[in-house]
Amino acid sequence: MTNANGSPKISYDHGVSDRKLIGETIGAFFDRQVEIYRDREALVVRHQKVRWSWGELARRVDDLAAGLLSLGLERGDRVGIWSPNTSEWTLAQFATAKAGLVLVNVNPAYRRAELDYAMNKVECKALILAPALKTSNYIEIVDDLVKAKKLPLLRYIIRLGREKTPGMLNFDDVATAGGNAEKVKLAELGPKLQFDDAINIQFTSGTTGHPKGATLSHHNILNNGYFVGEGLKLTPEDRLCIPVPLYHCFGMVMGNLGCLTHGATMVYPSEAFDPLATLQAVSEERCTALFGVPTMFIAQLDHPEFDKFDLKSLRTGIMAGSPCPIEVMKKVQSHMHMHQVTIAYGMTETSPVSTQCATDDPLEKRVSTVGQVLPHIEIKIVDTEGMAVPRGETGEFCTRGYSVMKGYWNDTEKTAEAIDEAGWMRTGDLATMDEQGYVNIVGRLKDMVIRGGENVYPREIEEFLYRHPKIQDVQVIGVPDQKYGEEICAWIKLHDGQSTTAEEIREFCKGQIAHYKIPRYIEFVPEFPMTITGKIQKFVMREQTISKLGLKAQKTA
Repeated sequence: MTNANGSPKISYDHGVSDRKLIGETIGAFFDRQVEIYRDREALVVRHQKVRWSWGELARRVDDLAAGLLSLGLERGDRVGIWSPNTSEWTLAQFATAKAGLVLVNVNPAYRRAELDYAMNKVECKALILAPALKTSNYIEIVDDLVKAKKLPLLRYIIRLGREKTPGMLNFDDVATAGGNAEKVKLAELGPKLQFDDAINIQFTSGTTGHPKGATLSHHNILNNGYFVGEGLKLTPEDRLCIPVPLYHCFGMVMGNLGCLTHGATMVYPSEAFDPLATLQAVSEERCTALFGVPTMFIAQLDHPEFDKFDLKSLRTGIMAGSPCPIEVMKKVQSHMHMHQVTIAYGMTETSPVSTQCATDDPLEKRVSTVGQVLPHIEIKIVDTEGMAVPRGETGEFCTRGYSVMKGYWNDTEKTAEAIDEAGWMRTGDLATMDEQGYVNIVGRLKDMVIRGGENVYPREIEEFLYRHPKIQDVQVIGVPDQKYGEEICAWIKLHDGQSTTAEEIREFCKGQIAHYKIPRYIEFVPEFPMTITGKIQKFVMREQTISKLGLKAQKTA
């Protein structure tokens, strides 16, 4: 394909739209929507038996915002939230926005070392936490860190539930602590907040061994939620089932803010993903849209009780987070009635979505691409020199526009590495763009592993495993997995004269790093494949592991 002057058409596109960007804070926009949809159902949290209208949600949000101000928290202060999907999570999301506070999303799978780093990196003054989730006792972990004086800047720990814990406040008490003075302060604060203010910090795994705090503004996430919802053709009649985690952009932006901007209903089937609970929620709540990573859809389709549920209310949804097997996409459309399901692509640093399929795109485009550029966003695909490549050629996917983060919190060096002087975010993903502007992600420049929608950087696991006294060297790779897309594999060189087992290594990891980062496969080797110059060849390691274990990669969209 060529331009009018005969030169090849380059891999660049931008989203043209007659719909303007929202130039408001989340708080101001929230209040406007509440006035329109006050009596309509806003939030259903099935495991908590919560069912609130927009008016009821607004009252509780304002109460919590005033309560947070009563603690002495001030504009710009960071408030962490460490909890699975609950009504309190959503209250915290909107209340911190209205109070001018910065919500720090903590991954529910984090353990001691990760929590310690995240809290201190962004200097959290308050932490809202659930008592526990699965095998993690959050209260015990935080208590241990406090006693060890590891969290010197943390002033308030706010726990969910009715039980009392020494040294901690109860969420419900904070939510009722604000008086008239705080309500007045909240009302006066609203007009002073700016839509470019930082509102949210989300940690992404870091190639340096530590997570980086992507800092997002009102403008970033409110608009991305709106335009993703527009792509789904959401209306106030829609009911969106949200089994994806709220600590991800997938849940809190594409889910919660997508619903807010369209007056739709948020439905949480369970505190963490459960395929049966999700199927029940869709059926009983008559959900019209459903979100999930491919792993979640596979689990629902394969559930032994799948045929018992009436899913005919579904029409649309999003599959994102990792490449989708083509056969899964087809089953979701036919067996789950999601004829208008779309694929979306992006990253936390871009709020998150850059491209999305349209609900009426041909099936072939929806199973083989990640769609076209979103409105008001620019994309390009460049070579190693930063030059835009011709359409159809492979290069690094870059994006620019309202969606690009403000930067990594307190890390100008890493921010400059990710965003160039012209404002382009370098994603590290390899992609192609066809003549119509449809993008296909074909690989990654980074050696990042995507396990069940979780981005895992090998360096982070490697640096942790180096702490083991018997390990001399370690290399971590991703290998294909039918369930999670990819699984973690560690190649380990032991010190001379040492011996250990895979189980011992996994026990070393338990309770220290998130469960999804713990290697499923462990290979003890005398050496790593290397180039003549001493560069480790991870692609060779991957090929050898696949061959040895008899693994098979699925064809993906």
